[in-house]
Amino acid sequence: MLSFNSSNIASKTITIGRRMFLVNCFKAVVLFGIVGRLTALQVTESRKYKSLADKNRFRETKIAPPRGIIQDYFGSEIASNQKIYQLHIVPENTPNIDELFVRLKSLINLSDQKIFILKKRIAKQKIWEATIISDNLTWSEFSRLNLFLHELPGVQPVVSVARFYNSNSSAHVVGYVSEISAKDLKNKKYLSNLNIAGVAIGKTGLEASLDEEMLGTPGYLRYEVNAYGKRIKQVSTDEGLKGKTYRTTLDLEIQKISAQALENVSGAICVMDIYNGDIVSMVSSPNFNPNSFVHGVKDKEWKEIQSNIDKPMINKAVSGLYPPGSTIKTLTALSALENDIVSPNLLIKCDGYIDFYGEKYHCWKKEGHGVLNLKGAIKRSCDVYFYEVARKLGVDRLSETAKKFGLGKKVLKNFNEEKSGVVPNTKWKLNQIGKNWYLGETLHAGIGQGYFLSTPIQLCLMTAQLANGGFKINPRIIVDENDKANSLQEYLDYRKKNPNDNNSIDLQVFNFNLKPLFRNQENINFVKDAMFAATNEVGGTSYRSRHTDKKFMFAGKTGSSQIKRFTEAQREAEVKQTDIAHKERDHAWFVAFAPAKDPKYAISVLVEHGGSGSSAAAPVAKKVIKKIIERHEIRNTMNGIKIGENI
Repeated sequence: MLSFNSSNIASKTITIGRRMFLVNCFKAVVLFGIVGRLTALQVTESRKYKSLADKNRFRETKIAPPRGIIQDYFGSEIASNQKIYQLHIVPENTPNIDELFVRLKSLINLSDQKIFILKKRIAKQKIWEATIISDNLTWSEFSRLNLFLHELPGVQPVVSVARFYNSNSSAHVVGYVSEISAKDLKNKKYLSNLNIAGVAIGKTGLEASLDEEMLGTPGYLRYEVNAYGKRIKQVSTDEGLKGKTYRTTLDLEIQKISAQALENVSGAICVMDIYNGDIVSMVSSPNFNPNSFVHGVKDKEWKEIQSNIDKPMINKAVSGLYPPGSTIKTLTALSALENDIVSPNLLIKCDGYIDFYGEKYHCWKKEGHGVLNLKGAIKRSCDVYFYEVARKLGVDRLSETAKKFGLGKKVLKNFNEEKSGVVPNTKWKLNQIGKNWYLGETLHAGIGQGYFLSTPIQLCLMTAQLANGGFKINPRIIVDENDKANSLQEYLDYRKKNPNDNNSIDLQVFNFNLKPLFRNQENINFVKDAMFAATNEVGGTSYRSRHTDKKFMFAGKTGSSQIKRFTEAQREAEVKQTDIAHKERDHAWFVAFAPAKDPKYAISVLVEHGGSGSSAAAPVAKKVIKKIIERHEIRNTMNGIKIGENI
């Protein structure tokens, strides 16, 4: 007979109830967990997973943006963009890449070496990414490809844009662009987002210094793909943002005239506004064709450039270092006057040489110049006179004046290739060479020889600051629309309108925030008068190159930069520069300002191995100065006009 214990039944009921409670709690936890996770997936993290799904479904390809334009002062394009025809292939759409290349060789110019390089490039990238096979097809090749497109799986003829340079005259100042290299990617952080097929970056000149701003923002081509990554359709296109356009201070017409004036010779020309420091022209010769580098320079052309003894790839205007020769005599005279070492009336007799501690220091004129004062010495460029002035002055005081007027340091911030040059003094020689300075070296420094090294742009700045009355200017080659008014020009205009202003000159200069480079401005005026005499008075070293029309008259100083010392035998035989080998001739210099009586521009001309400044460099300056003055009024009308505005 069964017996039931009520206490056991109650105990079991409690146990079962507890277990059911735990099971239900577990179910609730699981249910809430599932609901919470579903909520997180579909609400909280929906954007994340939608984005991941879209990445599987959609792909994006970066599009190279149009590069910014470089204009001259008047808005003419120096570096622009032009339409080009390209050939792209998408490897995933190409069943047999080898067969495709064989077929392409019959349609376009494609070498076996180029095919080998392209295959290596394709092997390293994703199969759906387009590869540029040719980035500069002719119209004939482009048309032929389109005609046989049905036989070329994976091929895409593309119309794109590439850099185009309108004139070789500005090749050095503007520079050139070329394909991004591994070194560029390593050294330039801003390129991390721009390693796009077809993008070229600046390598030299303004193209290099303004590269980041001119590159622009890349665009995107978005398309839908299937499960295998194959394109189904294009969804959207973002063209990106064009790079920044820059307006320079250059005058393209003057650039062309300057390049023509240096045709068939090696040298440089710099032209500067003496009041605001605008670089009106900066040309180096021989030049090169920057368009050759846009799509990759051909081996033959590159070998010709590399073998050219005149080094066409070097921007001689900012990178060429030469002894300034007799052009430095303007500063030697000024420094001596400023330091009260000599007076303008100091008379010195030139017999063709001086004997200094047993060593002869010759004048360029064998028979000598006779008795001269300081103005006559500048006018006739007498070496003996300036040997004596330099001896009295000392190299350290000459060095101080030269640095004050812009020698020995970079002039512009836009050129990585610019050189600083050398302004020697006693401390410099001890630090750089480890030897003491000798007095005989001071004599050489006084006529711009010895250790002195300058660039054409530095001598142009030196001349500009002499011409404007001795005030410091800050040269520029890029127009900044936010630049303040030209205080130096305002000051000079004020002086003309208010000749009876009782305030001191020093107070007026302070009010206009100017920096004078002189102690006595009469000394500056004296040097300017002597330069006028050197060009416009009989006996002046550049008299034969003068302009008789007052509108175009200029004041200048010739110079010869000696690269090989004449022997005593050559001197006795009166050997001329034209009698020796071309590469052994002196470099020819000429610096000037124009117009002579109301100066507005300064110019420096260098002709490598030209022999003498009077015969080689001054005639070049004469041609360029005429064009500069003719275009002055046109330039004036552009003051204050911004990019895109019309006159």
